[in-house]
Amino acid sequence: MQVFRGFRHPGVAPACALTIGNFDGVHRGHQAMLALLQTEARHRGLPSCVLTFEPHPRDYFAAITKKPDLAPARIGTLRDKLTELASCGVDQTIVLPFDGRLASQSPEAFIQNVLIDGLGARYVLVGDDFRFGAKRAGDYAMLDAAGETHGFDVARMNSYEVHGLRVSSSAVREALAEGRMADAHTLLGRPYTISGHVVHGRKLGRALGASSPGKDDGFRTLNLRFKHWKPAASGIFAVLVHGLADQPLPGVANLGVRPSLDANDVNGGRVLLETHCLEWPSHLGAEGAYGKIVRVELLHKLHDELRYTSLEALTAGIAKDGRDARAFFASTHAETHRQTTRDRI
Repeated sequence: MQVFRGFRHPGVAPACALTIGNFDGVHRGHQAMLALLQTEARHRGLPSCVLTFEPHPRDYFAAITKKPDLAPARIGTLRDKLTELASCGVDQTIVLPFDGRLASQSPEAFIQNVLIDGLGARYVLVGDDFRFGAKRAGDYAMLDAAGETHGFDVARMNSYEVHGLRVSSSAVREALAEGRMADAHTLLGRPYTISGHVVHGRKLGRALGASSPGKDDGFRTLNLRFKHWKPAASGIFAVLVHGLADQPLPGVANLGVRPSLDANDVNGGRVLLETHCLEWPSHLGAEGAYGKIVRVELLHKLHDELRYTSLEALTAGIAKDGRDARAFFASTHAETHRQTTRDRI
């Protein structure tokens, strides 16, 4: 999949079958829409194209109005969104910066400047609640009428449901906020995953618990930082880590601001995914994970973030989280074994 920041690049296809949206989470409703887009693109001999926005429009309006509550919790990073779009077979994605100029553009100007002149849209597929242009004045009827005038097809896809539940980014956010990881899995069609580059942190984990049996290097962690300050999920999770070994590694992770014992902590109150692998790969050594891209599956929420009053309490808390994560994986393995045995019978 080709990715472009804006549409004024020589590599952007001169014509396309297009869908438009934020695609936060790329959930099963999005996946159904993208499958339809692929079919329509093939019928027309066109590349499929997704037009998405960064930052999220509601992030932009929350910032300019100084009302942070308007910003939605973010399900996935831009990296994760692009990875999932590529896995759905999209040919190109245009990431359009959402700024004051775009926010003030009339629906008519958006159609002319972006859809027609910018992307050469020949087919446009939108959701049933699609709105566009300044003050969200544009709707499906306006887009459909413009298609008749300018010669591009317009289609609308109705809501997608699973077990009677409308699949939406809002539903995914609610499930993640409440720690219902199995429900999030159902809505997404996959485990909830976050990926990123491993960066340096305080290395406090190396000192914590170093005197414990089997903990010569303490609680070594993989740190992933994010630009977005409001993740949809937060707390302590049992996880699987991909990208460090041939097989995913079980671990325990803290997603959030990590209530700090030190006001000058290097994390500075930013959102951090801090993951401890229950078994550290020996081939990596002490520094071998830095700079690697890892993918962390959040499988089961253990509890919300906690503030510890001392290093001793923090060490004990991390150790307990490790034991609880091991117990989760042990029970999951036992259930899988029982299911496999029943299947054989």
